[in-house]
Amino acid sequence: MSAVPTIGQSLRRANELLSAVSESPRLDAELLLGAALGLGRTALIARSEEPVGPGEAQRYGTLLAERVAGVPVAYLLGRREFWSLELEVSSAVLVPRPETETLVEQALALLPAAAPCAVLDLGTGSGAIAIALAHERPQARLVAVELSEAALAVARRNAARLVPGRIDVQAGSWYEPLAGERFDVIVSNPPYIAEGDRALAALAAEPPLALVSGPSGLEALTAVIAGARDHLIAGGALLLEHGADQGPAVARLLETHGFASIQTYTDGARRPRVTAARNPSEPGRVTRAEDFGHTDPLRLSPGTSS
Repeated sequence: MSAVPTIGQSLRRANELLSAVSESPRLDAELLLGAALGLGRTALIARSEEPVGPGEAQRYGTLLAERVAGVPVAYLLGRREFWSLELEVSSAVLVPRPETETLVEQALALLPAAAPCAVLDLGTGSGAIAIALAHERPQARLVAVELSEAALAVARRNAARLVPGRIDVQAGSWYEPLAGERFDVIVSNPPYIAEGDRALAALAAEPPLALVSGPSGLEALTAVIAGARDHLIAGGALLLEHGADQGPAVARLLETHGFASIQTYTDGARRPRVTAARNPSEPGRVTRAEDFGHTDPLRLSPGTSS
């Protein structure tokens, strides 16, 4: 390699360096070099024979070192795409993941496209889920709740930039700031990893508050389920993201708390990822998964949302 490496040479070296720590080393290398040079990925390819200046090479080296140390690319760039929307992210929030788009998809299947409705997002983090829903359902009223003050600041900036005036972002723990309010749909991607789980080693750069639930991993899910019926309209829906092996346990919790029409859905990798259920509109209604009616959005009457 020459004393002054070209863009192409820098990418090849970074790809080798990152192959041990990343599932997408080439993509990571391109994104980080693009950030260091102020270029897009297409421009990197077109200009692969151009040299990388000393200052830019130093900046790139710093980014690569942080990536090798386990810092997610999203934190290094300060942004992450979710639902085709570019979100600001920082170490205060969980990096939005593709599997969470399953939760958005299932919620949209229930929400009317052209009628008012009320949606609650618990533990909003960066605001990714609430913002995606607000973007797709212009008549929906969105409320998002987050405990972390640092995460709240990120969510509010994202909401103000991407869906201005559409989301009421509130501080608090789960339903704490929502006394007396009811919603047509509640969505949540709560922390669901158990304390001491080996998976946490690969997530060390992300906020523990957004990842770790407690000894079993079900503590936050239990809290969300336990309070949901007090904040759902009759017939309203609760949708929860969870770990790939937690679907049966979440379904049991929902049944124990009186929910009906319980159904689990898989993510893009065909892993059980989202479980949905309805607040029964009739006492003693039989629980039937086929009743969930994903081809039939919520039938909302005027005044059902508060």
